[in-house]
Amino acid sequence: MVGGNQTNSFEFTLWGLSERPEQQHILFLLFLWMYVITVAGNLLIVLAIGADTRLHTPMYFFLASLSCADILFTSTTVPKALVNIHTKRKSISYAGCLTQLYFFLTFGDMDIFLLATMAYDRFVAICHPLHYAVIMSFQRCMFMVTACWTLTNFVAMTHTFLIFRLSFCSKKTIPDFFCDLGPLMKVSCSDTHVNELVLLFLGGAVILIPFLLILVSYIWIVSAILRVPSARGRLKAFSTCGSHLSVVALFFGTVIRAYLCPSSSSSNSVVEDTAAAVMHTVVTPLLNPFIYSLRNKDMKGALVRLLRGKVSFLRGQ
Repeated sequence: MVGGNQTNSFEFTLWGLSERPEQQHILFLLFLWMYVITVAGNLLIVLAIGADTRLHTPMYFFLASLSCADILFTSTTVPKALVNIHTKRKSISYAGCLTQLYFFLTFGDMDIFLLATMAYDRFVAICHPLHYAVIMSFQRCMFMVTACWTLTNFVAMTHTFLIFRLSFCSKKTIPDFFCDLGPLMKVSCSDTHVNELVLLFLGGAVILIPFLLILVSYIWIVSAILRVPSARGRLKAFSTCGSHLSVVALFFGTVIRAYLCPSSSSSNSVVEDTAAAVMHTVVTPLLNPFIYSLRNKDMKGALVRLLRGKVSFLRGQ
C-alpha cells in the first residue's frame, strides 16, 4: 500500500479503451484521427474569430474561449491513451495521474462554466437588446472568463488534494483510459467517504447549477422570442441559439451519464462507463466545431474567408 507520500516509482495501470488485442490498432487510428480533427476544427474556429473583425463580439469571444478549452480538454487524455496503445503499456505514474486529473477537471469544468456564460450572453442579447452593449462590455466579458478560470482551478485543486491524501493498493487497475475521480476512488485502499461527499456536493453543484442557469436563461429566451410579432424574427432569434442548445444537450447529456449515474464494478459496467467517458472527453469536443460552423452562417463565412485567405497566401509565396 502507498499513501499520500507516494514516490515517482509508483504507477497505476489503466484499463484502457479495450481489453481485446485485435482492436488496439483500429482504436489507435480512430482516436488519432478524432484527436487531429478535434484540434484542427477548434483551432480553425479560434483563428477565424480572431481574423474576422465582424466576429469580435461577446458571443464569438466566448465561443473562441470554448474552443481553446476543448483543445486543452481533449489533450489531457487522448495523447496519453494513444501512447499507451502504441507502446502496449497501460501504465501511468502517480505524479502523471494526479497532473492529468487536475488539468482534466480544470478544462472539463471550464466547458461547463463557459456554456452557462454563453447562455447568459444569449439571454441578454434577446431579452435586453437595447442594453446589450453596456451589459456585455469587453471588460465584463474578460471578467466573466477570468472568473470561470478561477472557479475551475479552485474546484480542480480541491479534488486533486483530496485524492492526494488517499492511499492506493499496488497492482490495482483504474477502470478507465485516464485518471478520473470515480475510478481513482474505486482503487483506493483508504476511506473515501470525504471524497465522495465533496464529489457529490461540489461536483454536483458544478454540473447542476450551470445547467439550471442555462435552463432558466432559455425559458426567458423562448418566452421573449414567442412575443416577437413576425415569424421571420422568431426564426432568426431561434437560429442564434440553435448551435448553443445543441452543444449544451450533447455536453450535459454525456456529463450526467458519466458522473451522476451510478455504476457497479462489473466488467460490463466498466465498458459502459468507458464508452460514456469517450463520448464526454472525445466525441463532444470533436462535434462542437461542426455544430457551430454548420448551423451558423457568420461562422461558416468566416471559416471560408480564412481558408481562402490561406490559399491566396500560399499561392503568393
